[in-house]
Amino acid sequence: MGKQQRTAEETAVVERAFQSLAAGTLGNVTFGKDQALVVREARGSHLWDFSGNEYIDYLLGSGPMVIGHAHPDVTEAVAAALDKGSTYFLTNLPAIELAEEIIRAVPCAEKVRFTTSGTDATFQCLRLARAYRKRDLVLKFEGGFHGMHDYSLMSLAPRAGQLGEFPAPASGSGGIPRAVQETVLVAPYNDLQYTADLLAKRHDEIGAVIIEPMQRVLTPVPGFLQGLRELCTRYEIPLIFDEVVTGFRVAYGGAQEYYDVQPDLCALGKVVGGGFALAAVCGRADIMDYYDPAAIASNDFVPMIGTLSGNPIASVAGLATLQVLRQPGQYEKLFANGRRLMAAVHETLGQHEIPHQISGEPPCFDVYFSPTPVTNYREHLAADGARAARLCAALMRRNILKPGQKFYLSLAHTNEDLAATEQALREAVAEI
Repeated sequence: MGKQQRTAEETAVVERAFQSLAAGTLGNVTFGKDQALVVREARGSHLWDFSGNEYIDYLLGSGPMVIGHAHPDVTEAVAAALDKGSTYFLTNLPAIELAEEIIRAVPCAEKVRFTTSGTDATFQCLRLARAYRKRDLVLKFEGGFHGMHDYSLMSLAPRAGQLGEFPAPASGSGGIPRAVQETVLVAPYNDLQYTADLLAKRHDEIGAVIIEPMQRVLTPVPGFLQGLRELCTRYEIPLIFDEVVTGFRVAYGGAQEYYDVQPDLCALGKVVGGGFALAAVCGRADIMDYYDPAAIASNDFVPMIGTLSGNPIASVAGLATLQVLRQPGQYEKLFANGRRLMAAVHETLGQHEIPHQISGEPPCFDVYFSPTPVTNYREHLAADGARAARLCAALMRRNILKPGQKFYLSLAHTNEDLAATEQALREAVAEI
């Protein structure tokens, strides 16, 4: 299937987007005005634009649609719930049931508090940990993505000229006060020795350590997460896993189940809301109790409130999604699809003798154009990003939607989808 020319209708809609939306888009993922597309609909593993082009979708709404777009179990559950009202700002049964399911699934989860975005979930984890620990500094890892709040944007994606000496962070946005920058320490992902040395010197200042257990698509080297857990236990610093991406994706219990390392707090998003605006903070009861004014002194209490937090529509969507994922054989299928596609990328690039590294886990991975393994952000930065962008563009011309830094796999991807993707890869790699 070849991509059709943009129709006059889509051209007009794109123009309206650039007139009404900042930068003509909903966020940082943009193709530029000439290549921009506007989505008409999505079902299963496919997505259609306003020009009638049909894509095999490996973006999946940036990850939440792990069982596919418009899954009938989710749409039916949401339709039934809408008859009862969309939100109450009060405790409701679907939210209670979803919290109970999270506690059953996620090893660290003893209590849950809902919010509406992964950004807020990681921000709330940091605030909660610092309230418990009564220390101000935050330790994160260079290149780690924890949403769009000020702390997350520290050393999120510094360019080569912005790289400094650890542990000083680089600001990732205009508008962030220098005072915030002074409360963040940064370490290289997968470098346990540096992290141990830093914690030995600064542990009494640090209120929280936050990490993506699989950082973007960088997997932890053996012993790294286990060693980090031991260090945080030794110094009594809450360890936060940002599982917005990995939660319910790499295993039903997330990366903490998959890698067998349990944090103190965890941020969940994407999959847990079934494609609706829902995220969660979960973790140890003694830390989560800082949300309870009856359990905590008033000067230590952490307020948390949100108009749509735990609303019944998002909660039933999350429950329906998790019910599908719990069925026997689902993760085996997800991993099998991912392994097949990983192998296809590796084989195709190898046939052209293009140096590369496949990084990530089968449900969520990408390729680096690098002759050597990529284990941290600076090695990621040294890879050939321009060639990676050319591959994404060449795939898109062949109706394979994979912008950005990941192939997201879903249960909806079929053998036919994978075969078509393999053929598109062969053609695209020949171009780059």
